[in-house]
Amino acid sequence: MLKIFSTEQVRKADAYTIANEPVASIDLMERAAIACYNRIISRIHKETKRVLIYCGPGNNGGDGLAVGRMLWRDGVDVVVVFDAEAEPSPDNRINLERYRQSGGEIASLADRPGIESTDLVIDAIFGSGLTKAITGKWEDIIREINESKAVVVAIDMPSGLFSDKISDSGAGAIIRADHTLSLQFPKLAFMFPESDEFAGDWEVIDIGLHPGYIDSEPANSFLITAGDIRQIIRPRRKFSHKGSYGHALLVTGSLGKMGAAVLTARACLRSGAGLATVHIPRSGIEIMQTAVPEAMVSPDLWEDAFTTLPHLENYTAIGAGPGLGKAPKTESALKLLIQECHVPLILDADALNIISENKTWLGFLPQGTILTPHPKEFERLAGKIVTSFERLDLLQRFSAKNNCYVVLKGAHTVTCTPHGKCYFNPTGNPGMATGGSGDVLTGIITGLAAQGYSTLESCLLGVYLHGLAGDVAAGKNGCEALIAGDIIDYLGEAWLNISAVDQK
Repeated sequence: MLKIFSTEQVRKADAYTIANEPVASIDLMERAAIACYNRIISRIHKETKRVLIYCGPGNNGGDGLAVGRMLWRDGVDVVVVFDAEAEPSPDNRINLERYRQSGGEIASLADRPGIESTDLVIDAIFGSGLTKAITGKWEDIIREINESKAVVVAIDMPSGLFSDKISDSGAGAIIRADHTLSLQFPKLAFMFPESDEFAGDWEVIDIGLHPGYIDSEPANSFLITAGDIRQIIRPRRKFSHKGSYGHALLVTGSLGKMGAAVLTARACLRSGAGLATVHIPRSGIEIMQTAVPEAMVSPDLWEDAFTTLPHLENYTAIGAGPGLGKAPKTESALKLLIQECHVPLILDADALNIISENKTWLGFLPQGTILTPHPKEFERLAGKIVTSFERLDLLQRFSAKNNCYVVLKGAHTVTCTPHGKCYFNPTGNPGMATGGSGDVLTGIITGLAAQGYSTLESCLLGVYLHGLAGDVAAGKNGCEALIAGDIIDYLGEAWLNISAVDQK
């Protein structure tokens, strides 16, 4: 897992590395600059006529000055725009002198060149250490950069964007970067939609901070990696059989919503469950047995809705909610399911909507129940919020209070544990914002839980596979044409992609 540290923890990581590697702070800055240079040089195309580097007086500006020196050395046309009136930090001052000695061109804020569409702009103004909104002369320059048509690369953090709290673009200027090179760690702000227009495409660059600090310093937020997922996956044994991989029960569907039941069942089976039984109203039997012949059917006593609880003793995990509807008899049957369930339970969609209208039921959810809401469903369950930072705090408190795991769906879907740990997912794309996508996720997580994966493993692996299959589907069909069934169709390729990486 990549730990997501606060700004203060990142400062401590720098200080620990300087003291315990040991390494001089100016040499650590050089190391970071080399890592940034290696990424930036690959972004310079034939169309790029000039690189403009805007450098503030702090260490972020020092990084920019060092990158400028390296680009100038390689024959790139570079102009550094520097605030000569501000007092530079010690390492910034050293790199300013080194840049001058290299012969690189430097301009003051007053005589800065105009920005052309063929320029590459590098933002090294303030970085992640900023604690207040940017106003005054730098505000004007940032607005000028944002209004240009040049490609913008931010070093560590778009200037003006806060790492650990919400940023208000109305209170001051924020760089709108096309690419952000985040040094060593992802930033919590990158996980939230409010930051998307500012951070652009971001990547984490290893600058060699001391592993002793990184390994020992606790964190509550993490970014999942492909390596984490490969460690979770269990290889299948030669003499295993369908009984080795569990029996999932899916309580889904109602009149007019049998598509949700079909998607959930197909996804459950594609996730590797040995057996899947779908409890559906009688009107859906022919649909299910035609669309998903691999699934068994448990007919409800009612024609059009879930009203009767089947026997639960043969199942290793239960998923409920997609397409259920909210009929009064369905509410009563769902309450009984929650009370009688003694295996991993995954609740989604209408199951969550019913619980949101009966919040006392949260008190008797089985320990470790998995809830998979989208933001509006979570709001109905837990209360309204204003910002994503507030939502994350509420999510942690909700999971702890109700002793449940919450998979909050969206870009960078986050899994929150009862202990307050939050795991953000890197896979997925906007094409997955389509009806039925959540039903597919419910089926995947239920199928994994049925096989014996732990609750946390089922969430992390399920979300990652769901997003990866969506990425494969988007690559084949485009985001606009992507439908939920495509995610299921490409689950096999997603499994193979993870295995192929592992074999390398």
